[in-house]
Amino acid sequence: MENSNPNHQDNNKARKPGRPGGLGNTNPNQPFNVYWIYAILSMVLIGMFFFGQNKNIKRVDWSDFQEYVNDNRIESVVVYSNKDIAEAKVRPESASYVFGENAGRFGANPFIQVNIPSTQGTSEFLDTVKREKGYDIKVRFDTTSEIWSMLLTFAPFLLIIVFWIWMMRRMQGGPGGAGSGIFSVGKSKAQLFDKDAGPRVTFKDVAGLSEAKEEVQEIVEFLKHPGNYTSLGGKIPKGALLVGPPGTGKTLLAKAVAGEANVPFFSISGSDFVEMFVGVGASRVRDLFRQAKEKSPCIVFIDEIDAVGRARGKNVNFGSNDERENTLNQLLTEMDGFGSNSGVIILAATNRVDILDKALLRAGRFDRQIYVELPDLNDRKDIFKVHLRPIKIDESVDVDFLARQTPGFSGADIANVCNEAALIAARNKKKFVERDDFISAVDRIIGGLEKKNKIITQEEKKAIAIHEAGHATLSWFLEHANPLVKVTIVPRGKALGAAWYLPEERQITTKDQMLDEMCALLGGRAAEELFIGKISSGAMNDLERVTKQAYGMITYLGMSDKLPNLSYYDSSGQEYTFQKPFSESTAELIDAEVKRMIAEQYDRAKELLSRHAEGHGQLARILLEKEIIYAENLEQIFGKRPWASRSQEILQSNEEKPHSEKEVTDTLPLPPVPSE
Repeated sequence: MENSNPNHQDNNKARKPGRPGGLGNTNPNQPFNVYWIYAILSMVLIGMFFFGQNKNIKRVDWSDFQEYVNDNRIESVVVYSNKDIAEAKVRPESASYVFGENAGRFGANPFIQVNIPSTQGTSEFLDTVKREKGYDIKVRFDTTSEIWSMLLTFAPFLLIIVFWIWMMRRMQGGPGGAGSGIFSVGKSKAQLFDKDAGPRVTFKDVAGLSEAKEEVQEIVEFLKHPGNYTSLGGKIPKGALLVGPPGTGKTLLAKAVAGEANVPFFSISGSDFVEMFVGVGASRVRDLFRQAKEKSPCIVFIDEIDAVGRARGKNVNFGSNDERENTLNQLLTEMDGFGSNSGVIILAATNRVDILDKALLRAGRFDRQIYVELPDLNDRKDIFKVHLRPIKIDESVDVDFLARQTPGFSGADIANVCNEAALIAARNKKKFVERDDFISAVDRIIGGLEKKNKIITQEEKKAIAIHEAGHATLSWFLEHANPLVKVTIVPRGKALGAAWYLPEERQITTKDQMLDEMCALLGGRAAEELFIGKISSGAMNDLERVTKQAYGMITYLGMSDKLPNLSYYDSSGQEYTFQKPFSESTAELIDAEVKRMIAEQYDRAKELLSRHAEGHGQLARILLEKEIIYAENLEQIFGKRPWASRSQEILQSNEEKPHSEKEVTDTLPLPPVPSE
C-alpha cells in the first residue's frame, strides 16, 4: 500500500536513536548528568570493599612459615615492605596440612600471614631456599603507601559521609538543590523576571486596555521617578488589584508595568502559597516579601489571588486550623509592614473580587481596583493587529470587519480565532490565511465542529428547519431583537441547528429589549407547536435561557408589575446560603410572575408567526434545500427589516455575505436513532 504522507520517509530518516525509552542522549542542549559518575564510582568502591578480599588468611609464626617454605608448601609470597608482614599462598595439596580440619573453610585461595623480622632478611631466606632446593616460589615486594591502603580501606565510609552531606544540603535547598527539598517547602515559589534578563514586555505589546493602562501609568512613573512624589509628601498606593473576566490581559498588563518601569518582577500564583503542610503558606509569604525587599524597587504580582484571599469565616472548618486563613493573615501583616516609599508595589489579579476578604481590599493594602473589561470595538481592532503580525494574510482580510464580528470576545478569544484561522488555512493547503478562514474560525469557536455526517432522519431535519426558521422570522420583526446573520441546520458541536446574530454593544438594557429577546428565543418552540402540531426536546436550551432571564428580571432587576423596584441580588457573593431573602408567599408570587411573563411572550411569538406563516414556510424550505440561509434571504422574502439598527447597517455595508457572531442555539443532543 502506498504511503499517502509525502513526509513519511523524511521523518523516518530524521529519527535518531536515543529517544525517550532508549539509553542514548542525542539532545545537544541537554547537559550530561554528573550524578551518573557518582553512582558508578560508588558501585566500584562498594564492590572493591565487599568483593575485593575474596581470600581467607591464617596468621602463623615465623618458624612455621620457614617450615612451610622448606617443605615446598608455599606457592607464592608477597612481602609488604612498609608493614613488615608477608602473605603467602599455600599450595592446594598442602592446605590440609597447614590448616588442618579448617582447610575447607579457606576455600580455593588459602593464604597465611606472618610478621617478618625484616624485608632484607626475608628476601635472603627465600632466595637461599629457592637456590638450594630448586623450588618454584614466586616472590613479590609491595611498596604501596600505607596512606593509600588506608584510603582504599575507608573509602566506602568516606563515600557514605559525603553522600549524606550532599543529601542534607540538597534537602535544605543548598547548592544544586534548587530549593526543592523537604526542608525548603517554606521557600517562595515566585518566578523572578529580572530587568536585565531577556526581552521585556511593554505597553506596546498590550493592545487595547487604554483606560487600564492609564491607571497603572502612575505606578510606572513612581518606580521610574520616585523623587517627584516623595519630595511633595505624596505616597504611592501600596497595591493595585486588577479585576476583570478571564482572558482580558490582566497578567500581561502587570508584566508590561514591570517592563515599562524596568524593575524586577516577581510572579506567583495564589495557589502556590497553599500546601498540605501546616505553616507552609505563611512561610512562603514571608520569604516572598523578604526577597522583594532585597530587590526593591520591584513589583510583586500575585495571580488568582482569590485562591488565598477568600473572605475568612465563610467556610467554617469545625474549629480546626485553616491553613488558607493563616496564609491570608500573614499576607495582610506583610502588606502592612511595608513603608510607604519602600519601592515594593503589589499587583494582584482576580476575576472574583466579590469573594475577597474585606481586610484585603481596604485602603493601605490594595488601595486601587483597576477594572480590565472586555475590549470594545476599537480595542478589538488593536488586538487583532497584534495577533495578525505573525500570520500570513491576504488582502481579503479586513480587520475592521473581524472586530465587528467578535463582540464579547476577550483578548485570549481573539488570539484563539487567529490561530484557528491559520490552522484551517493550513488544513486546506493554502499559502495565505483568507477572510473565509477567519469566518470559519469564529463559527468553529462559537458553535463547535460541524458534524455533517450525523445521522438525522428526514422528519427530524424538517422539525429542525421549522424550529430555526421560527427564530429567524421573529428576530426580523421584533424591534429590539439582534439582527440575524446566519441560520443553519447543520449539526455543530452538541447543537442540531444554530442561529447567529450580531448584537449591539450597549451598556444598559431596557425591559422592552429583554422581552423582545425572550420572544425571539421562544420562536423555535412556538413554530413547532404551530406548524408541526407537536413540540420536541429541541428547545431545551431556549427554555433554560428564557427561564433564567425571567427570574433575573423579576428578582434582580425589579422589572415586575407586582414586585416593582425590588432586588434580591447579593453583591457580596454569599447568595443567601442558608435562607432566602423573601418569604414563601413572595416566592410563590415570583413563580407566578415568571410564568406569566413567559406565557405572554410565548403567545406573542405564536401571534407573529401566524401573521407571517407564509414567509416562515419559505425560509424552512430554503433551509431544507440549502441547509443554510443568510440575512439577505430574509430580506428577499420579508422585504426590508422594519427596525433598522446600527448593527444591521454594518451587516449591509459588507459586500460579501457575513458570517456570525453570537449564537442562539438548541444544545440538546439528538436522541439515539436506530441505524437503517
